[in-house]
Amino acid sequence: MKSPFASITTASLVIAVGFFGSLHAAVKPNPLFSEGAVLQRGQPVPVWGTANEGEKVTVVLDKQKLSTTARNGTWRVDLQPLTAGGPFTMTVSGENTVTVNNLLVGEVWVCSGQSNMAFPFARTATVKEETPKATFPKIHMFTVKKKVAVNPQTTVEGTWVECSPQTVGGFSAVGYFFARELYQKLGVPVGMIHTSWGGTPAQAWTSIQGLGTDPELKEYADAAKQTLGNYPAAIAAYQAKLDAFKVAKTAWDLSVAKPAQEALKAWNEATAKAKQDGQALPPKPAPAVRAPTAPANPEGNQSQPTTLYNGMLAPIIPYGIKGVIWYQGESNAPQSRQYRTLFPTMIADWRAQWKQRDFPFFFVQIAPFNRQPPEIREAQLLTLAKSKNTAMAVTTDVGKATDIHPTQKEPVGQRLALAARALVYGEKIEYSGPLYQAMKVTGDQISISFTHTGGGLVAKDGELKGFTLAGADGKFVPAKAEIKGSNIIVSAAGVTAPKAVRFGWANTPDVNLFNKEGLPASPFRSDVD
Repeated sequence: MKSPFASITTASLVIAVGFFGSLHAAVKPNPLFSEGAVLQRGQPVPVWGTANEGEKVTVVLDKQKLSTTARNGTWRVDLQPLTAGGPFTMTVSGENTVTVNNLLVGEVWVCSGQSNMAFPFARTATVKEETPKATFPKIHMFTVKKKVAVNPQTTVEGTWVECSPQTVGGFSAVGYFFARELYQKLGVPVGMIHTSWGGTPAQAWTSIQGLGTDPELKEYADAAKQTLGNYPAAIAAYQAKLDAFKVAKTAWDLSVAKPAQEALKAWNEATAKAKQDGQALPPKPAPAVRAPTAPANPEGNQSQPTTLYNGMLAPIIPYGIKGVIWYQGESNAPQSRQYRTLFPTMIADWRAQWKQRDFPFFFVQIAPFNRQPPEIREAQLLTLAKSKNTAMAVTTDVGKATDIHPTQKEPVGQRLALAARALVYGEKIEYSGPLYQAMKVTGDQISISFTHTGGGLVAKDGELKGFTLAGADGKFVPAKAEIKGSNIIVSAAGVTAPKAVRFGWANTPDVNLFNKEGLPASPFRSDVD
């Protein structure tokens, strides 16, 4: 993996590289291998870190002892598959010895995406009743510190935190509820590596190699290459811009901010006295002008292609994991058609980079919101057919039209866990709501078949709603829908020769089709273009 300093040639940064090199003179494991870490059971476990060039490094865990030699300042060993349990102690020794305590072995999942994955447990709808129940000493979460980077990073910032009523508030809510379900079913330690950033697009989470695999995504690969090519000059100019900003900011503080604060303080005092004396209130001072704008980060920003892959995903690869849960798509909604390609490409890229075959990748379909078009949900639905070993949690019943961050996160984590329990851990359970399979036109009706009907189709709280039909004119009108066995029969007044059917095709779908397991059907259209 390329060093974050590989492209930097300025003298100041050469000195910085030497300084950081001196910090790494002692053998040191990657921060992922710190107290409280959960290691993946049942498969080889990579362990890596930094050391002096040519230094012999020995890793001891339980009955295993492996040695290697540091090359280019880094080292790696691969432990043989471990059995669930713990706590264990691991030692990493070279010229010095590092002892890592309280290691557990169990199931490790990555939870990633944008703000709905980052959404903390403390803000959920059920926080009051669920917090006292959150004593799970064998559920640990590692939250990756936010970072953008133009080159793939090799280390990560964060710590493992044990789940308790005192700590759970800061956990990813979806990640917590997913982990809780797995732990209660499997009875083994569960580790969640949480790496997400609100308001970010999928291209930021994809490597430059991954973006270069499809012509449709060439614009993103080209943008990343341009940023990389401009990086040496940008970093060279950055310090001068930063120095100028500091000078300007200091001058602004003295000439604008400090006088404004003093004026506001005096106004508050005068206002309080005026109210006390029953006199007219003095006019409030005009707000201060804004401070000078700080120079742009030469590493780019969190919306640019590859920056979050480089800064927040590359550093955790190749940590041993079982799979990934993902909640993202809102930021790509304006490019929903492209997301049909981008999202499967990102999934394939992660798998290629991790080299753990086609590990499970389970994702959340975007919840109803008045500014999220149905096309983004369709792109996610179509991904199921394009990317194997995937599953999708439908959330049409737990969204909020006026809030892009619905607070009901428990059902989301539970539905993702159903997919894991069925597809990864072998439980004979239904894990998905009904998914559109095919349609058949008979006279003035359309018969729709589904997969994942479970114990049968049901209409929740009344007659089925959310279906529309269109004839040859392509104009969709509200339709009547009835459950007939495992199919649904749809018809509409005035549509004598139906050509297409849609369900929940709206920004905020009002739908009530479920299977008997209580899982909602995904919105769809038969006329996919």
